[in-house]
Amino acid sequence: MKLAVVGGGSTYTPELIDGIARLREELPVSEIALIDPDAKRLELVAGISRRMLAHAGHPARVLATSSVAEGAEGARAVLFQLRVGGQAAREVDETLPLRCGCVGQETTGAGGLAKALRTVPVVLEIASAVRSVAPHAWIVDFTNPVGIVTRALLDAGHRAIGLCNVAIGFQRRFAAWLDVDPGRVLLGHVGLNHLTWERSVHLDGEDVLPALLDAHGQEIADSLGLRPGLLRRLGAVPSYYLRYFYAHDAVVREQRSQPSRAAQVAAMEARLLELYADPAVVTKPDLLSQRGGAFYSEAAVALVASLLGDRGDAQIVNVRNSGTLPFLPDEAVIEVPAAVGAGGAVPLPVPTVEPLFAGLIAHVSAYESLALEAALHGGADRVRDALLAHPLIGQDESAQELAELLLRANHAHLPWAVGR
Repeated sequence: MKLAVVGGGSTYTPELIDGIARLREELPVSEIALIDPDAKRLELVAGISRRMLAHAGHPARVLATSSVAEGAEGARAVLFQLRVGGQAAREVDETLPLRCGCVGQETTGAGGLAKALRTVPVVLEIASAVRSVAPHAWIVDFTNPVGIVTRALLDAGHRAIGLCNVAIGFQRRFAAWLDVDPGRVLLGHVGLNHLTWERSVHLDGEDVLPALLDAHGQEIADSLGLRPGLLRRLGAVPSYYLRYFYAHDAVVREQRSQPSRAAQVAAMEARLLELYADPAVVTKPDLLSQRGGAFYSEAAVALVASLLGDRGDAQIVNVRNSGTLPFLPDEAVIEVPAAVGAGGAVPLPVPTVEPLFAGLIAHVSAYESLALEAALHGGADRVRDALLAHPLIGQDESAQELAELLLRANHAHLPWAVGR
């Protein structure tokens, strides 16, 4: 089978190639098409991808192309992992909101909105090109903000599912503490992309989350930058993105005194590309683990294998709400366990969500709807409405100022904002 990767020149790609090589029996890939407009990066990433596959004894052919039509033709699944504007745009997303006293982050808050504005139109254009040459292919979206991008794809009628590595990261950590195979650990994962909580951790049918919190509560809290007492009160493990909500002011102080994550990643990427250019490098570099996206390859391989193999197993994905969370519209996109098969992903029943979580989920979901409207139709008023609706902003003066700043900073990617 053929697998295509849009954004194939990403430094993430060797992580995916490593998973394909290791899990060849789960997903027998014969051709991998890497699609990217950056010819130099694409050449380097394609080179190490070929060396990694050869080193592992994997027979898959690697095609490198700038053409979506050429790369996607005949593909059964297409992975989206693109970044419109690159790390330079991310730097703006992470630093500009700080001028207004707001968290600077690339997937939530004002930075997340800016990324959605740049990304949604490009993703929809690419998805249309994919559909013209591979109408039955599944689109697996790893492009942030995943929830908004996945909703845009679904609303446009594409066969799409969103994927994030947060859940699999927790699953692997909990399994290691329990000293069991990760497949035995089932998470009670609920929320929106980058706004989720683990409300239970089932091992062979028994909820062991209370025991995990007792034994590892301090370690979990430290890794999230939160107080252990908060986790005990929640009775759940929040995604590390919840720190932007639960400790907003502390995060802003930290961000104002430290280099941005974008700057750190840009330096990391430069070094990774040097490694990828070295013909002696035939395995995934250790440095890649610091880049982010841990276990992305395993989650992606498992998802594609279930879609194409009609397995019907449970995986945590971004999918239509369809009544799963009764306090959200059916068309909203949520991140929950779902049964995945040839027909797509069907959300599994979710226990009633406590008001402490449901309120924030509903608030951010409403913002996401407004953000998508702004990304699809443009307009400064729509941008201001989305900013005003976001719980990390929510003030008129801040929304007004941020809208002006974001539109000026992103005008090269937003034709409707030119001249502002």
